[in-house]
Amino acid sequence: MFRVQDTILSDDIATTRFACDLSKCKGACCVVGDAGAPVSKDEVAHLEHAFDLLKRELHPDAKRTVEKEGLVQQSRHGLELSCRDNEECIFVTYKDDVAYCAIQKAFLEDRIEWEKPISCHLYPIRLKKVGETEYANFEYVNKLCSAACMKGEKEDVYLSEFLKKPLVRRYGQDWYDDFEEKCKEMRIKNDEAAVL
Repeated sequence: MFRVQDTILSDDIATTRFACDLSKCKGACCVVGDAGAPVSKDEVAHLEHAFDLLKRELHPDAKRTVEKEGLVQQSRHGLELSCRDNEECIFVTYKDDVAYCAIQKAFLEDRIEWEKPISCHLYPIRLKKVGETEYANFEYVNKLCSAACMKGEKEDVYLSEFLKKPLVRRYGQDWYDDFEEKCKEMRIKNDEAAVL
């Protein structure tokens, strides 16, 4: 574990190579899982706006799920986005058998100003707040992450670099600069340990 300001991060965030490979995983992080994406209270209004804007583009079951269960649900872990049929996120859309986030698609088309929940943007990093300290862990799920790890190895891209945009969105540029410096230190230590 290493610390950047008020955040404690698992070492593998610094040392793992990772780059999403949608052609292989087919957007599985939006579909596979036993719960919806974690969301904050501050994000609910953005989600409601996105749903109002996009509901005609979503699967009919997504609309039925929201009518029956609501857009977000309270779980023992906090607020979570609803999933249709307890699997895919209600905001999933498909193109050529690949799952995409309808919110992010609308953002990239300049139809909405908010990109998507930060937990989705940061995935596979998961955050947990304990008191004033936030913990960040790499949530490796073989079915979701193996193709991205292989692509990251092939292209020599680290998870910390691949997730620069969402990390800056979450913590700010100064934090990210400190973080990237610590990541480089961790990699040097990791390489030195491998030689011994």
